[in-house]
Amino acid sequence: MVRFRCLCGLIFGALTGLGAFRVQAQASLVVYSNNLANGFQSWSYGATLDFSNAAPVHSTASSIRVIYTNTYGALALVHPTPFSSTPYANLSFWVYNGTNGPHKFQVQGRLGSGTQAAYVLPTLAMNTWQQFTIPLSTLGVANKSDFMGIYLESQDIGVTLFVDDIALGSVPAPVISHLQVDAAAAARTADARWFGMNTGASDGVLDTTTTTNELKHMGCLTLRWPGGSSSDDYHWASDAASSAHFYHVITNLGIQAVVTVNYGTGTSNEAAAWVLSANVTNHIGIKCWEVGNECFGSWETDSHSPAHDPYTYAVQAANYIRAMKQADSTIKIGVVACAGEDDYANNTSHPATNPRTGKVHNGWTPVMLTTLKSLGVTPDSLIYHYYPQGTGAESDPILMQSTSNWMSDAAGLRQQLTDYLGATGTNVELLCTENNSESGTSGKQECSLVTGLYLADTLAQLMQTEFNSYIWCGLQFYGRGLPGGGGNFDPSLYGWRMYGTQGVMSETACPSYPAFLTNCYPPYHAFSLMQYFVSPGDTVLKATSDYLLLSAYAARRTNGALTLLVVNKDATCTFNTQIALTNFVPWGTAAVYSYGIPQDEAARTNATPSAQGVAGPVNYPSANAVFTNSFPPYSLTLFSFAPAAARLTPVTAGDGHFVFQLQGQPSAPYVIQTSTNLLAWTSVSTNTLTGNTLNITNSIVPDLSPRFWRAVWRP
Repeated sequence: MVRFRCLCGLIFGALTGLGAFRVQAQASLVVYSNNLANGFQSWSYGATLDFSNAAPVHSTASSIRVIYTNTYGALALVHPTPFSSTPYANLSFWVYNGTNGPHKFQVQGRLGSGTQAAYVLPTLAMNTWQQFTIPLSTLGVANKSDFMGIYLESQDIGVTLFVDDIALGSVPAPVISHLQVDAAAAARTADARWFGMNTGASDGVLDTTTTTNELKHMGCLTLRWPGGSSSDDYHWASDAASSAHFYHVITNLGIQAVVTVNYGTGTSNEAAAWVLSANVTNHIGIKCWEVGNECFGSWETDSHSPAHDPYTYAVQAANYIRAMKQADSTIKIGVVACAGEDDYANNTSHPATNPRTGKVHNGWTPVMLTTLKSLGVTPDSLIYHYYPQGTGAESDPILMQSTSNWMSDAAGLRQQLTDYLGATGTNVELLCTENNSESGTSGKQECSLVTGLYLADTLAQLMQTEFNSYIWCGLQFYGRGLPGGGGNFDPSLYGWRMYGTQGVMSETACPSYPAFLTNCYPPYHAFSLMQYFVSPGDTVLKATSDYLLLSAYAARRTNGALTLLVVNKDATCTFNTQIALTNFVPWGTAAVYSYGIPQDEAARTNATPSAQGVAGPVNYPSANAVFTNSFPPYSLTLFSFAPAAARLTPVTAGDGHFVFQLQGQPSAPYVIQTSTNLLAWTSVSTNTLTGNTLNITNSIVPDLSPRFWRAVWRP
């Protein structure tokens, strides 16, 4: 008879730890210090203001001088985009009373719904600086998702007040935060179009070995062409050389493309000819196309009359779709859209009535969809662009809160498709083909570590929605900015690069700009990290965090591994965290990748290239179903957990066969191997479990040699 043994095994490396916990204070949010900061604007009324007052000042060079000219006039400092006040405990500011008399001042906090209850200040002393620290709970604005700013009102006329060093003080960091991952809670399947970069015909070094090697290294799987706004001036037939270079890049790398045809100055026939040339004549196989770029915006070239009109766009887009699909019926074509029903109501000549609500809207998307439906044309996708900030309104902490918009934006677009197209809109997909931290003149934030963190965080948020593409704007160094050139270089923004660019990399330095210590900026490295988090075909999971400034995202790889991405969005605080994994038992060690301040500082000091990029994988020895870890300030940390070792248990033997039970984890593939000497192993079968166990029947070889069996997970 045959003797057999069941062994269990796992092919994986030994791992080491990450270090001890550190606790630090969280970062405050500066409203004014020498100048307005973090995107706050003056919405003041009933007062004459000087934001560059030279004396008296509490600190630095300037203070705010307020001369109240009306009863209940106010110094109103407001952020135009509401944000969460949860990380902040109080409002702190210094005042200097410059007018004799028992004047009455009061402070109010503003939410999206308006100003809240007033807090009356005690009588101010004359000719001296006094600090006030008022709890946000006293102002009725603590732990609110729609905080906007503060008002300092006077009940008297002709009073002069000086104000300085205004900030929102942070709450104490939690002693321990909690992250949870449920390996059975699938959100959706990963799409290759999530890993996209915007490029353009002006990129003269796109088709070079350096650029293509960087695209491979960063895990880019989709390129958008021939640019953003330049698409509406681009005539492909007169730029055959650039098109050929683009075709060479995407075919050489085996990646997908999103091509934007010229709506602004082109025609449907020109677009159809491009499809015919690319896909029929040259067999490039570009499947994803879009009609125009942000055609609702006045910044776009639009030769139609009226320009930037949703009705005109829809009529023309219908012609584009028909002509382009006649050239190649297999392509998918998208039309530009806005998230809100009243966004970009540029023309009121063709109002659209929402069939569900009965309300009339003149916004871009309702009018466009209503017109397309009347013409019997259904697009394949809605194209959406998102930039959370404009030039001068940049704020690092508020930017890091803006990554949560994707769920509501996807829901808004889907609702409009349902309302205005009905059943025909079911198969229209949502695509994001542009995103960056801000849309105006580039400043220091766009190539800073903060924007790198934003890229990873916002992409991981988008992965929880039905958006099937994510394209960062953009690839190479362009949209340049320098201090004094219109970009924001305020010292309240994190970072040491005193130049700005939307590009994630620069193949060559521009001689008129500062010498570059590195060709790749933090968004490049953050994008590169994401390929270790999830790949096309993997399953995105639902993960939760109980603290606003610590984000958690998870995925189940097709090989059965589980990945966890953690983003610390605070500039100063290390968060001590308990991580709980459910419906997954990890191997006792994990592989860890990271990117953050140490790598950014390595770039600043011109350290070796390897020190500037993603660190890892390093070995982490403390993986378990529940374990603790500390996450340093402004950091990305990615865990890759292998499944715990499988077990083989004998069940029955006889009649020329025996049965053993494979005990493992759902979705993990295990290779059953056999050996007669424990040295040479032969693979028998690969089994991916749908539950925790599987009975496997094996034939018995009629000899007396011992036979051993094992189950091996191979990453």
